[in-house]
This record gives sequence, C-alpha cells and structure tokens, in this order.
Amino acid sequence: MPSIFKEKSKDPGSYARTGTLELNGIQIETPIFMPVGTRGSIKSLSSSDIDELGYNLILANTYHLYLKPGKEVLDHFHGLKNFMSYKRALLTDSGGFQVFSLASLFKFEEDGVRFQSHIDGSYHKFTPASVIEMQRSIGSDIMMVLDDCAPYGSDLKRLELALERTHRWAKESYEYWMERPGGQNVFPIVQGGVNESLRKRSLDTLQNIDFPGIAIGGLSVGEPRPEYIRILECMAPFFDQARPRYLMGVGTVVDILEGVKNGIDMFDCVLPTRNARNGQVFTSLGKINLRNESHRLAEGPIDPECGCKVCTTYSLGYIRHLHKVKELTAFSLSTYHNLYFMQSFMEKMRKSIEIGNFQGFYDHWKNLFGS
Repeated sequence: MPSIFKEKSKDPGSYARTGTLELNGIQIETPIFMPVGTRGSIKSLSSSDIDELGYNLILANTYHLYLKPGKEVLDHFHGLKNFMSYKRALLTDSGGFQVFSLASLFKFEEDGVRFQSHIDGSYHKFTPASVIEMQRSIGSDIMMVLDDCAPYGSDLKRLELALERTHRWAKESYEYWMERPGGQNVFPIVQGGVNESLRKRSLDTLQNIDFPGIAIGGLSVGEPRPEYIRILECMAPFFDQARPRYLMGVGTVVDILEGVKNGIDMFDCVLPTRNARNGQVFTSLGKINLRNESHRLAEGPIDPECGCKVCTTYSLGYIRHLHKVKELTAFSLSTYHNLYFMQSFMEKMRKSIEIGNFQGFYDHWKNLFGS
C-alpha cells in the first residue's frame, strides 16, 4: 500500500520529527493540531473561517453525525465536506468513545456494542463494519476503527479484555475496509491504559497489520501527567518510522510538547475551542482569562505578538465586555484567536525541529504554560 506519510527532519535529542501527510492530494505538514468539528461545525466558526485560518485537516465525530443528521442525509449530500462546504481533509473517530462516555446504557457484544442514544434513548448498535460504512458516508480521508477504551483505573483483567476486543475489531475493520478502500485511510487504535507491557503489545500487534497510520487512544483520560509521559516514552522507540502517529484527544500546550518529544505527529482536542467559549485564550505570554476585572480598560489586543484579525482589530477590553454580557460574538472572536494561536504554535514547533532547536522551544513553552 502506498505510504501517506513522508518524514522530513528529526530532532537529534528526542523523537520529535517533521513530515508531510498526503491525503487525496492535500498536503499537511506535521506535527499538526486538528480542530474538532464534532457535528460538522467547529463551534462558532464558519467553514470559510477554517479556510482562512489555514487548517488543512479537521476532525468530526462519527457518533454524533450518525445520530444527527444521520447516514441518509450525508449520503444525499455526498459526504460531510459537501454538506458543510469544506474543501480540505477530514478525519473522523469511530464514535466508540462517545458510546461509552455519553450513552445512558451500553453493552458489549461479541461483534460490537449496543447502546442507547443520549438524545432520545433509542437503541442502536455499532460494529467494526458499520462504523467504517458510516465513515464512508461521511467521506473521511482518515477513518478510525471501533475500539474499546477501558477507563483510567481499570484493573488488569479489564485492560486485557479491552486489548483482545480492540485487536479483534481492528483486524475485522481492516478486512472490511480493504474490500473497498475508495481513497480513504483507516487507522487502528493502540490501547492498554497505563500498563507499559500492554501498550507495547498493542502497538506491536497493530503495526503488524498494513494500516496506513497508527492512533494512540486511552491517554489524557484522567491519568496524572507523569503516567501520560511514561506511556508515551515507553512506546516512542517502537513506532514505525514510515507511518504517521496520531494521539487522540490531546490538546494542551504542555501535552502536545510531550507528545511531539516522543514522536507524535497528529493531535486533536476540543480544549482550545471550548476554553475560548469559556473566556480563556492562549497567548505568547501564557493563558489569559478574558473575564478578569483587570482587563476592563485594556486598550491593547489579547496578544501583542499575535497577527490574527481579532488581535489586529479589537481591544482586550472590548472582548472582555462581550464575554461579560454574553454576546455570541465573544465566542467566535475568542475561538478564532485560539485556533490561530494553535496553528502558529505548531508552525513554530515544526521550524524549531527543522533548525535543531526543539529543546529550546520545548523549555520555553513548557515554562510559559506550566504543568
């Protein structure tokens, strides 16, 4: 199978690297952060905003799109990209994590998971084949397999069961996908909790199947940061160099730094957009709470070093006012700024790796954004 990833440069002091991901003619520079458009929209932004920000790859959620608008609508519109007027690359998760975290009731079965909708309580079932079929209707460039993400704190028996189920479903997903690849790619998901032995076993098992890339799930789900780092460090030497590595659901500045240091290429998280709607923005000086009284008379921008249209147009005092009176514009302006920041942060990180200064970059931003 042709590779979708090409490594460009490596940091001599860590596993950090840059590369290019090619998805149906769309070039994506890595390491990359992907904004989350759960239901086919990045909250408070338009598709033209995403285009303007320069994001070539975003994420949508299979579980939510399956429930609303549903497969029939997506088939009618020939995929989510047409439906939302978005022209670049799209990654979708399998929906399995949402089944476990949102559904009021779910039950594992041999061939999948049965669950109730969190919207109306109706009964549904996901199987390895059905989630691939749903992602075909969505038209994802990268699809995720159905997996079993055991909660943090699970005992060894539960972790072993999750691994067996995850690996079996990954093989079934691969076989089903290969019957009709259709220009789409599928990634399996490494599980194993914070157990190093299980993580290595899962990575080895899944890398022995000819998937185009590899995803790492079950981290940033409540474990302390030292545990998170330990598991990344235990896997880093064993990653296949020829395939992109995607760390699911990770999006703080510090967690991304640790991920890139350990060879991760792709990240996604709702945190930059969710925090923006709650009045927290990221800047070259650290995090800022926009609702603080101290910003009431601030005439300068959110971030004097930022070149986004929000910072070049509006004062910090004005954006604070919008948040305090709950104007909807507050959400879109703050979200736009945070996604501009993330795009710029990743671009600077890639540059630091290319010029051999990743350690300096790592130290600066880790100190700025703390633990």
